[in-house]
Amino acid sequence: MNGEATAPTPMRPTRKCPECGRLSRRETFPFCSPRCQAVDLNRWLSGRYVIPGPPLDEVSDDNER
Repeated sequence: MNGEATAPTPMRPTRKCPECGRLSRRETFPFCSPRCQAVDLNRWLSGRYVIPGPPLDEVSDDNER
């Protein structure tokens, strides 16, 4: 070591941020910034992202038996 600081090798390749399209950063992967992380989290918490499942009517009928 000759006193030069070398950048660490990234653990995974960078990808485009799913929110804005800029390159992701290691600290906030897969997002590019804490802001994009917060935008995505807000969408999950507000119900804009939904994981499909059976209709609620079918689920409640199964519980009555």
